This record gives sequence, structure tokens and C-alpha cells, in this order.
Amino acid sequence: MEIPNHIAFIMDGNRRWATENGLAKTAGHGRGSKNVERICEAAWNMGVKYVTVYAFSTENWNRSKAEVETLMKLLRNYMKSSIKKAKKNNMKIRIIGDLSALEKDLQESILELIEATKDHTGLNFTIAINYGSRDEIVRAVKHVSEDCIAGKITPAKVDENLFASYLDTRELPDPDLLIRTSGECRLSNYLLWQLAYTEFYFASVHWPDFTKEELEGAIEYYNTRQRRYGGL
Repeated sequence: MEIPNHIAFIMDGNRRWATENGLAKTAGHGRGSKNVERICEAAWNMGVKYVTVYAFSTENWNRSKAEVETLMKLLRNYMKSSIKKAKKNNMKIRIIGDLSALEKDLQESILELIEATKDHTGLNFTIAINYGSRDEIVRAVKHVSEDCIAGKITPAKVDENLFASYLDTRELPDPDLLIRTSGECRLSNYLLWQLAYTEFYFASVHWPDFTKEELEGAIEYYNTRQRRYGGL
């Protein structure tokens, strides 16, 4: 069975899981965050080299103050504990998104985590925080324009490969498989450029209930697809 090199996740359904289990919506995020580690371990043991997760979108700021605060608290707690966990698991962690909107202490924790894990050779784990694909593309266009004005590049030099080097994901291969949980069938402004030739798998279960067996089922589905990259 062919194992995808890179799997991207949209971890949907945390709030619905909490509601269905008679819990506060914020409790679903805590349960979902714990599942990330389990799925990363399962993916690595299966041979997946890259995992990217959608943790906090640019649109998530529009949620209630209490929910945003809960999500930021979870991120802070993760950053505090992840250096030790990443060292134990030899995991290399990257963060994509516009970090300038985050509070200074969280930005510093993120940079510390990236630096501490940069030489690790295990799973490449990428977290999208304050990330929106349209925002990413606009930021890339601005940087390309600035470099053209500065004379570093010329418009004639701009092609797909050059443009991709300005994206947040410039160090990553494009995902082979996208998994979205909770039965939703849309991309929600996630990796629009990078998913051009990616296979999509939509799981009916909510993210907290997404298991190793669910992951195996997604990869089995991936193996039924004929990946042609635009060919006949």
C-alpha cells in the first residue's frame, strides 16, 4: 500500500462533539488537541513524513471571546510542553500563518519551538495558526512586488516555482492527501494553492473521535485513486 508523504488535516467537529456529549463547546477543543498527538504518532508509524494541521484560521477571530481565549490558552499550553515532547519524538515543528497578530509572548514561544526543533529528523509537523490561504497569497504577492521594485527580481522571472517560494509552505512538499472530519466538504480557505493536485477525503466522524483506524481507512481510499496530475 502506498503511504502519502504529506497529509493535511482540517480538524473539524470539536464543538459539535462537545455538544453531543453534553459538554461546553470549549471542552471539545481540549479533547481535539489531545487527539493531534495520537494521530501524529499513528501517521509517523505508518510512514507519513509530513503532517499539517489547521489549528486557528484568520476567520476564527470572529468566534466568541471565550472560545478565542480558550484556543489561545491551548496554543500557549502546547508551546510550553511541545519542546520536550518534540525532542522525545524527534519531531520537527513549523508554524505557518501571519503570526504578527498574536500576542508577543505567544510569538516568542513559537519562535523558540521552531528553533529548538529545526534539526530534528522525525515527523515534519506543521501547525497553521492565524492562517488563511487568501491572506497567505496576498502576503506573497506583496513580497514579490516589493522585491520587483527593489530590483531583486523582474516580473519576467515570476513563475509558479518562484511564487511558491514566497508562500508560508515554501519548505514543504504539497500535500498528497487532505482529510477533513465531521462530514464537511469544503476547504475553508486552507492551502488553496498547495492542494491543486491533492486527493480529498471527508470523514463523517468529529475530530476528537478520529482514530488510527479512521486514518488507515483514509489511506486505503487514497490508494484507490489514480493520481494523474493533469494528464490523461
